[in-house]
Amino acid sequence: MGLFDRKKKPVASKGYDGPPIDPEWARNRNGKFFRLIHFDPVVEGLRGVGGVFLIWHSGVKPKWVHVGMTTELAGAIDAAKDNEDIMEYEINGGLFITWSTIKPEFRPGVLRYLHENMDTAVPNPAVKGITAEPIKVQQPGRREQAPS
Repeated sequence: MGLFDRKKKPVASKGYDGPPIDPEWARNRNGKFFRLIHFDPVVEGLRGVGGVFLIWHSGVKPKWVHVGMTTELAGAIDAAKDNEDIMEYEINGGLFITWSTIKPEFRPGVLRYLHENMDTAVPNPAVKGITAEPIKVQQPGRREQAPS
């Protein structure tokens, strides 16, 4: 069974110990990540689409801000834009967002892995209840503003 909702993707199995899987983080048509403040998830077709999402700020000292999973990316992204704890990082070089449409059964493991391996400024309290084994995925690339 594939990790993603698209065909020809890697298979994730319990106990997978290979290199991190590339979840093909979403980018705009110019190959850049989306600026959160100007992003309209409904226009991008994310209503009714689930997955895992990442938010970070760029600037002098880029930092991961928040990671989450949802069955409704449009609603979760709009909620993040209304979250004062997240949006306070906009002044630090701008907030950026990306997501991957990971299948529901793999989202908890991916979220747990990312949350445990990223020092997020706004932790996700939902991770405490996740018992799924972490699933190793690559973080967004360094081609631009994503922090290392």
